[in-house]
Amino acid sequence: MSRKTKISAIAIAIVILGGWIGGGLLLHFGQKRHDRLNYDIDAHFPPGQPFKPGEIFASTLAEIVDHELHSTFGWRPNDFFLWGPHVLADNNANRQLGIIMAVRETMRVFKDHLTKVSSNEYDPNLVVADTDFRNDAERWILPAPESKYADGVAHLRAYVAGLHANPETSRELNQRSVELIRLMQTWTDLLGDAHAKLYQTSSYGGKVIHTWDCDDLFYHAQGYTHVMYYMMLAIRREYAGQIKEDPVLMTLIDETTEALGKAAVLKPLIVFNGAPDGIFANHRRNLDTYVAEARQKMYSIREEIERSPM
Repeated sequence: MSRKTKISAIAIAIVILGGWIGGGLLLHFGQKRHDRLNYDIDAHFPPGQPFKPGEIFASTLAEIVDHELHSTFGWRPNDFFLWGPHVLADNNANRQLGIIMAVRETMRVFKDHLTKVSSNEYDPNLVVADTDFRNDAERWILPAPESKYADGVAHLRAYVAGLHANPETSRELNQRSVELIRLMQTWTDLLGDAHAKLYQTSSYGGKVIHTWDCDDLFYHAQGYTHVMYYMMLAIRREYAGQIKEDPVLMTLIDETTEALGKAAVLKPLIVFNGAPDGIFANHRRNLDTYVAEARQKMYSIREEIERSPM
């Protein structure tokens, strides 16, 4: 091989390596920006101003899903295999799978318990939204999840519009704090799954955990915390009157929200799976610190509500 050919080969290798590194950095910083939902509840529902019970909760849930559908990345888990979730931006794809699972469970409790009491009928818009969000997240077409999830968002917004109709056509959220017990139970179950994903060292779900699997487990678990963080902010407003009467409950909710918020934006450049006594970080364990804290505080929230239900 001539000297000129060698130089050309080295130059090509440098360009390819530079492109790979540059692309990785673009995805990293693009993901960091995407991970923050640009939705300020206080800006849309100023404190001190009246609102219809349920509209903050429903609006926030709608914004979470809408952001995943219409951000720069779009909905990733069902992308065509040549540029699909296992090729590029797989971190966001796995995070979105965690997000939609948490959305489904939150939506179910909202429909079944927070807006329904005993023998009362279900709110029709919430029934449709709940069904829409349960569409297969990885199906490419027939139907595509993007269209079903967008329809779910539309029905959540129709629910909010119904709260302001005269007469009302939507069922208001029941603002008794005791109803939150079911939601906290559901979320602690999800965080228990997240803990298992983050803590297991050799196998998960019967499958061997390889080093290259760790980032998938990390981001899937983080998707849960993303949804819970913003929905905790919504709860803080929806149940403000009841929470204000119980300083212990207020502190627990604030501390839970803080832990979830930190977990939701933890974004290492590379997800390492270092040994406990190794020189490299173990980012799954780092994330699990916040997950475990939020889960434990949710148990305490349930106990506090049971002690003094309002």
